[in-house]
Amino acid sequence: MRSYRPDIDGLRFLAVLPVMFFHARIPWFDGGYVGVDVFFVISGYLITGIISKELNAGRFSLLEFYERRARRILPALLVTIAATMVAAAVIALPSQFASMGVSMVAAALFSSNIYFWKTSDYFADASEMLPLLHTWSLSVEEQFYIFFPVLLILIAKWRQNTRLRVLLGIMFASAIVSVYGVTHRPVAAFFLAPTRAWELLLGSLLAFGYVPVRFAQAWREPLAIAGLMGIAVPVVLYTEQTGFPGLAALPPCIGTAILLQTGAGKGTMVSRLMSLRPVVWFGLIRSPAD
Repeated sequence: MRSYRPDIDGLRFLAVLPVMFFHARIPWFDGGYVGVDVFFVISGYLITGIISKELNAGRFSLLEFYERRARRILPALLVTIAATMVAAAVIALPSQFASMGVSMVAAALFSSNIYFWKTSDYFADASEMLPLLHTWSLSVEEQFYIFFPVLLILIAKWRQNTRLRVLLGIMFASAIVSVYGVTHRPVAAFFLAPTRAWELLLGSLLAFGYVPVRFAQAWREPLAIAGLMGIAVPVVLYTEQTGFPGLAALPPCIGTAILLQTGAGKGTMVSRLMSLRPVVWFGLIRSPAD
């Protein structure tokens, strides 16, 4: 595992803040939902880094990995579900309480993205009345991590180039399905793991070292600024009518990947900004969902 990088916790803050402002209907954050995609890339980068190190050392355990995930995610998730249940019992109508109960079970089973795909639209006005809607992204992430470590174990002994081709093939297949889904099945494309897996895999490829991390110093600062703009511009310009994820998810995902790469080593002005204590502090208290 790489040494601790505070700028990555700062990037988490950059992922969560736009989502919060989007749901709060704050002006200039109509595309704030792209923060989820920023987080997916970060997650793929960090978790794959852990798995890769343990695989290389010959001490990776699938059961221990799942146990660590459960210990990290479940306490906060169960507290959130319990608090929602208490609040719903007090203020919700009987019909609302019944539907909330189903969403609570779905969230606890890491399948709320499937539930909300079947029952709602993330951008519909009625979605503001779904207190566990934000858990959809956690479900996508955990579904990915059920299968991804198994794949890495199966291909661990293969040649590096072969492993790269496998991961690239899956990533491009997921991206193609995402582009197709935005046009033909937009709600499914938004909520389901197969259309989001490429974002996590982008972070995974960075963690495996398949993308160069060494840039000429003259390029580091401009690239970092371009990466930051790749996130900021969609936050401002995208709206609920933007076909998403599909091709529209490329700028924030590529921007995040650039910031992860340029922030390594000597870092940049942007990575130093992301490493400021207040920014890191907010990044560390993010929820385990978005």
